[in-house]
Amino acid sequence: MRWRSPDGSEVLGILFANWYNNGMEIPVDPEEARAYWDAKLKDAERFASTPQLLFMNGCDHQPVQTYLPAALRTARDLYPGYEFVHNDLASYVSAVERASDRELTVVEGELRSQRTDGWFTLANTASSRVYIKQANAKGQLLLERLAEPASAFAASLGMPHPTPLLVHAWKTLMQNHPHDSICGCSVDEVHAEMMTRFLKSRHMAEPIVERSVAYLASHIDTSRFDGDAHVPFVVFNFAGIARSGTVSVELDVARRAFADAGPAAAYAAMELVQVDGGAVVDHEGRPVEAEIEDLGVRFGYELPDDKFRQPYMARRIRVTFGADRIPSNGWRAYAWRSDADEDRAVQTTVAAAVAQDDAADAALDERLLENEYMAVVVESNGSLTLTDKETGETYRGLGVFENTGDIGNEYVYVQDGARKTLTTDRLEAEVRLVSRNDWRTTVEIVHRWEIPAEADDLLARERATMTFLPDRKAGRSSRTVPLVLTTLVTIERGVKALKLKVSYENQARDHRLRMRFPTDAAGSGVHYADSIFEIAQRPNEPAAEWRNPSNAQHQQAFAALDHGARGLAVANIGLNEYEVLRDGRGTIAVTLLRAVGELGDWGVFPTPEAQCLGAQEAELAIIPYGGAGERYAAAQQAYAFQVPWLAVQTAAQAGALPSEHSPLSWTGERLALTAVKRGIGSIDRFCRWFNMSGAPATLTLQADADAEWYLSNVLEERLGTLAADADGAIRVDVRPYEIVTIGRKDA
Repeated sequence: MRWRSPDGSEVLGILFANWYNNGMEIPVDPEEARAYWDAKLKDAERFASTPQLLFMNGCDHQPVQTYLPAALRTARDLYPGYEFVHNDLASYVSAVERASDRELTVVEGELRSQRTDGWFTLANTASSRVYIKQANAKGQLLLERLAEPASAFAASLGMPHPTPLLVHAWKTLMQNHPHDSICGCSVDEVHAEMMTRFLKSRHMAEPIVERSVAYLASHIDTSRFDGDAHVPFVVFNFAGIARSGTVSVELDVARRAFADAGPAAAYAAMELVQVDGGAVVDHEGRPVEAEIEDLGVRFGYELPDDKFRQPYMARRIRVTFGADRIPSNGWRAYAWRSDADEDRAVQTTVAAAVAQDDAADAALDERLLENEYMAVVVESNGSLTLTDKETGETYRGLGVFENTGDIGNEYVYVQDGARKTLTTDRLEAEVRLVSRNDWRTTVEIVHRWEIPAEADDLLARERATMTFLPDRKAGRSSRTVPLVLTTLVTIERGVKALKLKVSYENQARDHRLRMRFPTDAAGSGVHYADSIFEIAQRPNEPAAEWRNPSNAQHQQAFAALDHGARGLAVANIGLNEYEVLRDGRGTIAVTLLRAVGELGDWGVFPTPEAQCLGAQEAELAIIPYGGAGERYAAAQQAYAFQVPWLAVQTAAQAGALPSEHSPLSWTGERLALTAVKRGIGSIDRFCRWFNMSGAPATLTLQADADAEWYLSNVLEERLGTLAADADGAIRVDVRPYEIVTIGRKDA
């Protein structure tokens, strides 16, 4: 077949219609061989579009068939009209391409096996061992969104590029990507080793990020902040768009090295340093409201390139503030200033902020969160009512928790036999205002819930006897355990995304936990989910052949529904399973946890660690938008939600780089930036975008006057030179859904 991409490009597709083990254990005995080949040839010819018939001689855990040559001799004797060739997949594909003298069937869209009964598409591997998916997402974001761009920009200034370390960090992470590994559907020992690999990859990537941003910061002009009263620092935004948000950074306002005094004397000297709040100013000297917390005396050390480690004691503070419109892939310099007398109106210590909150409790509704984009009310059951100020649309019942029994396995979710769904819809929640200031409001919601502790005794027998999953009848036990869900809801100035952080201790087995987000925007019959270089459109209703009561799907950064002026996207970090419920409200249900106790598939393999007992967290964001016209802006917010802020202390210096700047300035409606990196086989810098929409787009890049830019591809091959227009900008036409890669020649 031909598999056609949304941008019109095609590749040859080979479907293993008879599975990937349809040619194993070929008989040598003529009588057995005839029965074998009569069936096998008929099955293959039923689906083949060319005379080449593919038989795969192997399977998982299948030993090599050492007598294969004898078996093929028997086949040749029995079927002289066929040529039996023992070869490899590359040769088979070449033969198919040569034999394709007629037009092949064209298949479009995702290959997701929707025209089945729905029981064994294995979609629920997206929620098996959620902790693995979260570790993987954070590891990928650390490398792709932070380490690669930071080191690429730093290398352009002269820092040696850590190519070998980056490659090793990526390869270590990708050792966790075989399907039975990343899907969370193997034995416990496999996944324990995966967590070690995630840590190894992270511990390689983090120093790359730290050194790269420190190197960049050392070249940024902070000369405005001269004098002992200032402690400069730089905030970096490596998201694909300019954005606002809350930034927190720890600063050493004074240090005493052990080389100058012993540990005790250094500690005592730092205790004498006065930290009286102070103030924060931006790159133009304008005051910025901030929370400033004195962290006391802390130990630290430097690792110079030319000498042994250098320990010290430092007086440290934590500065937290709202950063406004930091450039995409860029930075802005700030400073903490100790002599805050001139700016008493803007300094805010943590103690003062708490006092302000206490005094304001009588005047402010602690259940209200609001910024310029939305107003949110926390209802008595802990659900959220959100009003989009730009459209006037209101969304109700957001964030209700749902809990069901799960008597399936790591591959497949199966609801317990009683089919009873528990929710927090009628559960009274505890609501507390955590903080409210000029740039951020956070409210805490606590649900104290009792849920069944595990499945009943029937499940153990059904597992032991390998009862067919759709036929299982086990229920949930009458014994209950507490499930205390603590949700921090945060709204920030300049951010059209309501952030949720859920934490809880899972003490129950054999269950699934989800959050529901009704959109009331299901009128179009379709929804959208972030996939691989694509925002996929999917039907809300499954195909007619679908029999599985569940219709869970995969996602990457978000899932969204829109109709008319309404639109709601739910973003996540490492929560790869969602379902659009068939409830008439277009509810997006995001899986936070699926706790099961067996591998499943072909044998009896207990997996107690797949019950995911212990502390759990989940991070999500609710993004309202004004229907189809704003869908791609909402997607940009979802991508930005995943990218952490970076901030680093630096010195007062006359650097070559501006105090506010982006080394990659671009525009492009409906385009998403996915990568900024140095090449593997060259020192060139590569940037990659994809068109999120079905309409043509234009990428406009503000090019350096002395830089050479060229078209490339994902293999970093040069395709053609790009010339700047009269205004100095490079413009590239991007086809619908196209992936475009541009290289920048570095000397």
